[in-house]
Formats: sequence, structure tokens, C-alpha cells
Amino acid sequence: MRHIMVMNAKGGCGKSTLATNIATYYANQGQIVALADYDPQQSSLDWLDGRPDNLDPIVGIPAFDSGLRQVPRNADVVVMDAPARSHGRELTTLMKNAETILVPVLPSSIDIKATRRFVNELRQVSKVDRKQVRIGVVANRVNENTLIFDELEVYLRRLRLPYIGKLRDAQNYVRAYNRGIGIFELPEYLAWPDWAQWASITSWLDSKRSQP
Repeated sequence: MRHIMVMNAKGGCGKSTLATNIATYYANQGQIVALADYDPQQSSLDWLDGRPDNLDPIVGIPAFDSGLRQVPRNADVVVMDAPARSHGRELTTLMKNAETILVPVLPSSIDIKATRRFVNELRQVSKVDRKQVRIGVVANRVNENTLIFDELEVYLRRLRLPYIGKLRDAQNYVRAYNRGIGIFELPEYLAWPDWAQWASITSWLDSKRSQP
């Protein structure tokens, strides 16, 4: 059973967007997928409530209340949406089951500074120090022709962690969320630029580089 966690202590950076789209990516491949929402705001579970019955099923887990106890034994992939403001012992506990962690970062000075502190805290967790988990970073909601995106890319490339992809600031993600679907389930003519950007992320997730 594969465990993938999306986390960043900074709120509003798109954790649920990444988590729901990773869940649909694996569900579309015929995998049995559980989506565990640790955030009391329940953004991922709210998205799942609107998912059409005719699409590949995803099992919702209210992990903020019961942890992973309700995950089906036959699940192939568990995607975990972590809450914001996770630090110290709570951070260590959240990471207990994670084999792969994705950290989304927005192109803003505030987010870059917050992520710098968060990554430093991650590196102090013994599981990371012992290389029992793999971490990848994603530039999220970017407009490439901006100075702040250039600043973000410089930071991410110097981070000494895999910089696995960038996702544009697109209404497709809003459309998909509101319909309970993933970016991969939108029509190709509408979403092909986003599919192209996701290719490097899913390639990393599917590779041994993303697993301890």
C-alpha cells in the first residue's frame, strides 16, 4: 500500500488541489484509492462529496477525526491531505505513515519564506534524516512570465530537494474541483496544457526516486 502525503505548514498553497488530482490520477489507472483528509476544513472530502457516481471511485477517509483506521485493507494508494500549521510533534505524527511527501509552494515572498522554515523543520524529523521518506516540491498556481515566479524557481532549485514540476494558475482547477473531478478527467481540448505540466509530477511519483 502506497502512502503519499501533500503538506505545507502554510495555508492556502493548494494542498487539496494536489491531493485530489493525485487521487484521481491513480483512480483512473484502476487503482483502489483512499483520500485521507486530515484538515478539519475538509476541502478534499467536500470535493469528493460532489464526485459523479459514474467516475472511478475514491474512498474518502475523515482522517482529522479517526486517522487512517478506516482505510480499506485492499487499498493500493492512500493520498493524505495534511492540515496547515502542522509543527513539532504533530508534524512528526502526521509523517508516520508517509513514504512520499509533496510540498506545494506559491509564487509569493510570504510563501517562499514560510516554506523555507517548513522545509528546515521537515529536515529535523528523524524519518527524513534517515531517508525513510522522499520529498518533492511543486511550484503551484504560477504565472511564468513574472519576476516572482523567477524568484520562486531560483529558491526551489537551490533547495536540495527534487523540484518535480510547476502548475499554472488556471480556471481548470476551479472547474474540476466544483464538479468533483480531477484535471485528468476534463476534456483534452480544454486541459491539455495542464496534463503536460502534470507529466513530470506523475513521472516522479511513479518512479523509484519518490519512494524510500
